[in-house]
Amino acid sequence: MYKHVIVKTPGRSYINGLTTSDLGTPNYAKALEQHAAYVEALKKCGVEVTHLPADEEFPDSTFVEDTAIIASEFAVITNPGDVARNKEIVAMEPTLKEFYETVHHINTPGTLDGGDVLQVDDHFYIGISDRTNEEGAQQLKRIVESEGYKGTIVPLKEFFHLKTGIAYLGDDLIVAAGEFIDHPDFARYKKITVSAEDEYSANCILVNDYVIIPSGYEQTKRKLNEAGYETIELEMSEFQKQDGGLSCLSLRF
Repeated sequence: MYKHVIVKTPGRSYINGLTTSDLGTPNYAKALEQHAAYVEALKKCGVEVTHLPADEEFPDSTFVEDTAIIASEFAVITNPGDVARNKEIVAMEPTLKEFYETVHHINTPGTLDGGDVLQVDDHFYIGISDRTNEEGAQQLKRIVESEGYKGTIVPLKEFFHLKTGIAYLGDDLIVAAGEFIDHPDFARYKKITVSAEDEYSANCILVNDYVIIPSGYEQTKRKLNEAGYETIELEMSEFQKQDGGLSCLSLRF
């Protein structure tokens, strides 16, 4: 059960952040409304929310997931792969130290975005992407193994981040899209598969008694409900424009 969540309000500079999408420029007022709804959904899930203020210097800093990897006993400060985001970790570290005595770091030349890391119980899957390199992935693998966890490195072929196309819902059940549906590293898990047209909904998050999903993906919602999960749907259009999903907007522990 999660007890704590860290989120960060998008700043006005958010509309000028990094993106690979062609969905247009975010509407800032709408982004604020969607972020506020996200925070309320988290509260409904029964967690205590640490809400950090906007940081105009870093347009993408609302995507706090990329700055850290969180386990029950330790945290890892990442080393984001895009130079424009790298110093977001400076503001995040003191916040994490309020909760954790043990804080590890990913060091240059290693790069690592938190969106490339999926924890499945005692196993961390670490994606190699445009933002996470081999050295960063190997550093994290060594860290988690030193803490008694397992680590597997997964080179990506299609997705921007690992968690763009996969989520873990507990009880050996994953939500998988694209390259992860038949990926050998995830063959042992039960799967809820997501079609190509609904791919964005693969980035969903289990927070205690609820699965939070982006709105507008009825097939994914139906499959989750049939599997016994209660869902909360949220509008995510303004974050999708900047390559962001539900997991990107919080650190959950």
